[in-house]
Amino acid sequence: MGGCISMPAGAGQKKKGKAKKIIPESGDDVFRKSVTIRPISVLKEPSGKDIYKKYRLGKELGRGEFGVTHQCFGLETGEIFACKTISKSKLTTEIDIQDVRREVEIMKHLPKHPNIVTLKEAYEDKDNVHLVMELCEGGELFDRIVARGHYTERAAADVTRSIVEIVQICHQHGVMHRDLKPENFLFADASEASPLKAIDFGLSIFFEPGQRFNEIVGSPYYMAPEVLRRHYGPEVDVWSAGVILYILLCGVPPFWAETEEGIAQAIVKSVVDFERDPWPQVSEDAKDLVRRMLDPNPYHRLSVEEVLAHPWIKNATSIPNVSLGENVRTRIKQFSLMNKFKKRVLRVVADNLPNEQLDGIRKVFHMMDTDKNGNLSFEELKDGLHKIGHPVADPDVKMLIEAVSSFFFFFFLGFR
Repeated sequence: MGGCISMPAGAGQKKKGKAKKIIPESGDDVFRKSVTIRPISVLKEPSGKDIYKKYRLGKELGRGEFGVTHQCFGLETGEIFACKTISKSKLTTEIDIQDVRREVEIMKHLPKHPNIVTLKEAYEDKDNVHLVMELCEGGELFDRIVARGHYTERAAADVTRSIVEIVQICHQHGVMHRDLKPENFLFADASEASPLKAIDFGLSIFFEPGQRFNEIVGSPYYMAPEVLRRHYGPEVDVWSAGVILYILLCGVPPFWAETEEGIAQAIVKSVVDFERDPWPQVSEDAKDLVRRMLDPNPYHRLSVEEVLAHPWIKNATSIPNVSLGENVRTRIKQFSLMNKFKKRVLRVVADNLPNEQLDGIRKVFHMMDTDKNGNLSFEELKDGLHKIGHPVADPDVKMLIEAVSSFFFFFFLGFR
């Protein structure tokens, strides 16, 4: 489950009597649904209760909103895996529980594929859910690019093809990813030929042909305009892949602002800049693909199959293996470091607040959201904190907003 924004304001529109996702509509409903609960059972069909009968946990590999990932060793074989341990005490709402359950179901549902991390087993005891997965030791996508020192259009085409092939597999099996971003991809190993793997399906959801959703989820830079308009389908994954491609080719996101609101406005306007360096040196085929993947009209946007059939992707081996320039690599490094810094700041803050206080912040979010648009303006936040006398001091809140922007403050509140 990645660190992203998810503001529940309505369920996806289900068909044929399927169970609807329980998402509160009114402030009173939100308050009732957001009370702290101790889930008796999260997984539908766990592999077992005692993970330690079969595995031994090693060093910590990473830490997220709901849990910690460790190295994991099979006791019989010595084989090395990754184990993501999700604390039930952090799953404070029904939505949190449903998200974890759905993530496991989706990872089990997707077929074995070289570009999708494999879920081996899922355990559940009274305190935690343990997901034993394939270990990816090759590092993040942007880190690999920065380490290379020589980054080309051909390399960007190879990465894009891998990402879109992952989207294709997901869509063929009725899964919309909804949170494609560079941080959700890791290389399997350190070799130059290592496959790139999707590792996080925390915001993914099952869908049927023609089904539309209205829940705002995803990460700000990568959200499609129709997500912000609360009426979208699987086309959003092509948009997000297009945003990643734009960053791969020039080092910065196509829609940029200092605040979440500013980013959203830029996305809705959908004005893509092809004038800044290095775009004049980028091939016309590459620019054509970016334009068509970032078409604001989802019905005119390229489909997954059309992206894979595009000349720039199909003829990737014939693209000149010429460096895009040191500026692109530097920008990618700076963008990556900025995101990592924000996550670390928020992790420190969240780790130093008790669960009860975090749950209280989640509840008051909905009460402070006076216009019920799923977002808090600075004024709403400031007025809300003043009215309820919340123990988080105003100067600390202001400092956090100034440091990491309003969106990442919302991530700190616990919304993915």
